[in-house]
Amino acid sequence: MRLQGGRTVEQSSEVDISGPDEVVVDGRGDGSGPVNTETQTSTDTERELAQVLAAVTCVDHVPVDRHFFEDLGANSLIMAQFCARLRKRPDLPSASMKDIYRHSTIRSLAAALATTTPASADCSLPKSPAQVMSPSPSPVTSTSRLTYVLCGIFQLLMFLGYSLVAGMVAARGYEWIAAGADAVDIYLRSLLFGGVGFVALCGFPVAAKWILVGRWKPCEFPVWSLTYLRFWLVKVLLHANPMLLFVGNPLYPLYLRALGARIGKGVTILSHSIPVCTDLLTIGAGTVIRKDSFLLCYRAHAGRIQTGPVTLGRDVFIGEKTVLDIDTRMGDGTQLGHSSALYRGQEVPDGEHWHGSPAQPAEIDYVRVPPTPCGTLRRASFGLITLIQLSLLYIPLGLGGTYMLLAEVPAIGRQLGPDAAGLASGQLIGDALVLSLVLFFGFVVAGLVALYTVPRLLNLVIEPDKAYPLYGFHYSVHRAMARMTNIRFFAWLFGDSSYIVYYLKGLGYDLSRVEQTGSNFGTELQHESPYLVSVGRGTMVADGLSIMNAEYSSTSFRVSRASIGSHNFLGNNIAYPTGARTGDNCLLATKVMVPLDGEVREGVGLLGSPSFEIPRSVERDARFDDLRTGEVLRRRLAAKNRYNLRSMALMLFVRWLHTFALTMLALAAVTLYGVLGQVVIATYLAVALGFSTLYYILLERCITSFRALRPRLCSIYDPYFWWHERLWKVPDEHLAIYNGTPFKSLIWRMLGARVGSRVFDDGCYLTERTLTTIGDECTLNVGSKIQCHSQEDGTFKSDRSTLGAGCTLGISAHVHYGVTMGDGAVLAPDSFLMKGEEVPPNARWGGNPAGDMPDAHGHPLGIGGATTTATPRFSADGAATTLS
Repeated sequence: MRLQGGRTVEQSSEVDISGPDEVVVDGRGDGSGPVNTETQTSTDTERELAQVLAAVTCVDHVPVDRHFFEDLGANSLIMAQFCARLRKRPDLPSASMKDIYRHSTIRSLAAALATTTPASADCSLPKSPAQVMSPSPSPVTSTSRLTYVLCGIFQLLMFLGYSLVAGMVAARGYEWIAAGADAVDIYLRSLLFGGVGFVALCGFPVAAKWILVGRWKPCEFPVWSLTYLRFWLVKVLLHANPMLLFVGNPLYPLYLRALGARIGKGVTILSHSIPVCTDLLTIGAGTVIRKDSFLLCYRAHAGRIQTGPVTLGRDVFIGEKTVLDIDTRMGDGTQLGHSSALYRGQEVPDGEHWHGSPAQPAEIDYVRVPPTPCGTLRRASFGLITLIQLSLLYIPLGLGGTYMLLAEVPAIGRQLGPDAAGLASGQLIGDALVLSLVLFFGFVVAGLVALYTVPRLLNLVIEPDKAYPLYGFHYSVHRAMARMTNIRFFAWLFGDSSYIVYYLKGLGYDLSRVEQTGSNFGTELQHESPYLVSVGRGTMVADGLSIMNAEYSSTSFRVSRASIGSHNFLGNNIAYPTGARTGDNCLLATKVMVPLDGEVREGVGLLGSPSFEIPRSVERDARFDDLRTGEVLRRRLAAKNRYNLRSMALMLFVRWLHTFALTMLALAAVTLYGVLGQVVIATYLAVALGFSTLYYILLERCITSFRALRPRLCSIYDPYFWWHERLWKVPDEHLAIYNGTPFKSLIWRMLGARVGSRVFDDGCYLTERTLTTIGDECTLNVGSKIQCHSQEDGTFKSDRSTLGAGCTLGISAHVHYGVTMGDGAVLAPDSFLMKGEEVPPNARWGGNPAGDMPDAHGHPLGIGGATTTATPRFSADGAATTLS
């Protein structure tokens, strides 16, 4: 089959396979072709649907009772085009991809659409009071270029000011520690300075929040405004807070209380996504919030920041990779499963269990670990011991050890003079060369040795399937083991190559008899315990897999084995739990909610949240079968391994070169310290950030030869794909610091993305920058992603994705390749917009997979609208107020 518009995708031979009771239509789609009237038994809708599908697939005949995927050889990209064509025909009912998969013939689809109301009940959500008052979609709030530029200038000045203060404090502290007479004196000075510094770093965001904002209230305000600057400053300070190290510790909820959140006793928070509008957050006693969950109490929509409450009752459970939008509530004893979302206005009644995106009632119990004794004394003791360890061990040894290490560097010890000749001396370059080599490659070697030894020793004290109380010795060991074995650097280094298999085996994964493909795992992978992970032979995993082999309650935890079957393919951004009901030969689509109930699924695909079965179509794609077996596979795999090895060596080299350059800058700053004082340290912080950003931008552009990518369809054993994998290894973690600033859009443009003016990017990620187009004044929320490729089994596909002007991507929304969103379109939080979809202008889509979500008034429930029509302002005491 071939798509229109020059985009060629999976092709298959088409033959006329109509039977005696089938309607055959002309592929031109105009109804002028021959129709078998002798045996015609279909309705007019069937005939029209068949004509549209024939036009999309460029064939002459489409039988109405043959399966789209199994008989006609179609795929999801082609059927997405079919749905888009239907939406452009006002005389025909619209269909979503979920309809296509559930009713996979023209005849069954026509019958199902005939009984479907325009506003699907599946997508109906309760209104919030604000939505009842404002049922019409809110227009995009435009911002003048002057306001946009001034906001960026103020943000830059705030960063420079913060760097200056940090540099001055660090310099004074270093001088004071250096004045220590002996090791004991240095330790005591490090203890005092580090303790005061830690308290200051934790207390400053709290003070800034109460001074600049006061109490957060439900309101909205334009991005890039003065009010937004206050909001952004508080948000940045919270994200730069060392208290994030205490996530999973009883001290963390106490800190959120200091910021204004109402949190009960016995709350366990494992998510690193810190709430910003904390006064709007209410969490009842005994609640558990698992990692990678979003409950920010704000969102960006149509050029405005909207704040609203998130209320959780007592004994609530929030699963992994979930999103709670503003104006949501969960009653006492409720549960929200993994890979799920509550849309604005949704409320879970007391005692009910929900899952899905948007969430709906379910019968599954997501809390499967029995409770254990874990009282207030245990929690308080754990927090106190953590503070003692931090104060007496980690901070003083870290500061004092850093000082003693720097003192041994010849360039620092000699205190070179401030003249320019000293800066250019070979001795300085030699010192930087030696120091960077020792630091960088010492970390690589020592890190691998530590990863393969220390966690194994720690694992000896953790017994599988045994419930342990939280906040004790076993909990500390489990957390330490998880942190050590989830270091992202090594997964980044070995991922997307054959060598990731040996790395994971060394960590403790049970990979049975590996069927090496050269791309068994991507570069983003996390787990709770590597020693309780089993992956079957021939399974391939894309990026973003989180293996949830630890279960939590409000008082206990346990680790259990998570098993992934053989010959599976796992797409992007999947949370895979212990007890998953999937077996061999399964396709788990991107952002799918892996089921925990029902029969074990085998030989099928799963899509959506909640998931439903789809054909495992990639199993029948024989396009590249000749490259997957025999001597051809052996030669291609060997060639890929050699190429990947060169890519790994190149990335190690460029990372070391980056470390060397920063070391040179640091040593140069030391030589200038006597002349410029503390200013030179602040300058170093700013220069280091700017240099790192430009360095990796230039690296990526050099790899692409300053050319844009083109849509491709090829085997993973094609040299083009190996080159494309090399692009994915270019580091880009530094981009997060630019979230919410005009500089983020500037960086995307420098990387080759076509980005319009005044785009607000609060944390979106673009995988293929030069295949992405983003229109003027779009709003991109934190955790959203535009992925212009897919890699299903041994096939790689990429295509362009385009967002029109004024589009909004919700929190953690995922846009696949070949997608077009019309001007003003909105994609709800945690939605998955499948490949090839065309969203009409001003449409409101949501869900997983995403579809149109209007209510009776034509307004998207939980997606658009304003929290309030009032204009926010701040009173003299900093408290947020509203004016009608």
